[in-house]
Order: sequence, then structure tokens, then C-alpha cells
Amino acid sequence: MTDHIILLHGLWMRGFALSMLHRRLIEADFRVHRFDYLSVAAQQERILQRLQEQMVELADGGHAVHLVGHSLGGLLALRVCAGHAGELPPGRIVCLGSPLKGSAAARRFAGLGRGGEVLLGNNRELLEHGFERWDDPRELGVIAGCTPLGLGAMLGQVEGQHDGTVAVEETRLPGLTDHCVMDTSHTGLLFSQDVARQVTRFLHSGGFEHPGSI
Repeated sequence: MTDHIILLHGLWMRGFALSMLHRRLIEADFRVHRFDYLSVAAQQERILQRLQEQMVELADGGHAVHLVGHSLGGLLALRVCAGHAGELPPGRIVCLGSPLKGSAAARRFAGLGRGGEVLLGNNRELLEHGFERWDDPRELGVIAGCTPLGLGAMLGQVEGQHDGTVAVEETRLPGLTDHCVMDTSHTGLLFSQDVARQVTRFLHSGGFEHPGSI
């Protein structure tokens, strides 16, 4: 049986941004579905409800349902699964450039005033603060980028090694299963063939290939 993957886009994006990654994962023999949502306007509770419903529907027949989320999409993937191990189908999670420990750039952006808060939308708290750790039994892999090209870099809002938007350290959530850093920017995570290969590797085996082996 072929596993399902649900792809979740990030803030200020729509599902079409995932087209390249979608195609590459289909070529890796997964059944791939893009989960489109209004990242600013939609209520988080409604997003999570729709996502849970899709996971359960796809699992009919005993199939695994994996989640692959870019940036905010990864945070939502963790939120939808946390505490629901017995209610949702089995599968793994891969986060691409997700600030799982909270985003300093988002906090500074919100600090610009009401305009910044509005642009972060209903997922503002999740973006700003993230999670303390991952205690769910579902295996979690995180791919971070280290090419500093993006809005956060231009505004001087990201410290340390980063992908232009999210610091590598912000992706290192305690309790995750595996972590790797790739030479790409935040948006580039969606277009990199090497990143797609790492996603495939983790979904098959629960681990990444590490530097020197890809």
C-alpha cells in the first residue's frame, strides 16, 4: 500500500507554492495532497479541524498519513497531532524551516504595531512562541536551511545561522527524532531536490542522511 502525504504551506502562501515538492514526492511513489488554507484570515481551530478530517478520510483502509509542513505549516502539523495519538492514523511528520521553538522574526514583526499583528493573523501566538518540546510518539524530523536570503535577513531580525527567515536554533525542538541542515534558503526548501530526497528518506525510515552522504 502506498502511503499518503499531506503538504502544508506556510504564512502568506497558498498551496500552489508546493507544486515542485508535490511533484517530486509523487515521483517517490507517495500519494500526495496539498492542504490549502488561509494562513492569516482563517481561525486556527477550523484549520485543524479540516486537517484532522482529511487525515482520517485518507486513512480509510489502513494507510499511513504523513504530514510535511513548510514554516507555519510545520507548526500546524505538530499542533494537529499533539495529544491525539489514538485518534489519528499513523504516520511521520517532516518540518521544513519551521520555527518550532518560536520565531524571533515574528515577535519583532508583531512589535511593529497593529499592522504587524494583523499580517501575522490568527496563528500569531503559535508563530511567536511555538512549542516547549515534542512528547508525542509520532516521529518528527526537521530540515533547516542555512542560506541567509530572505525578508528577515534584510530587516536584521534573525540571529545566528539562519535561512533568511528562521534561525536554525529555532528549529531544534527538544524531543524531535532527527534534524538536518541543508544549504538552502527558507523559500528554497520547497524547490531543492536534495530536500525532497531527505523528506523521502525520513518518511521511509524515520531518519535523514547526514552531511557527506548525500
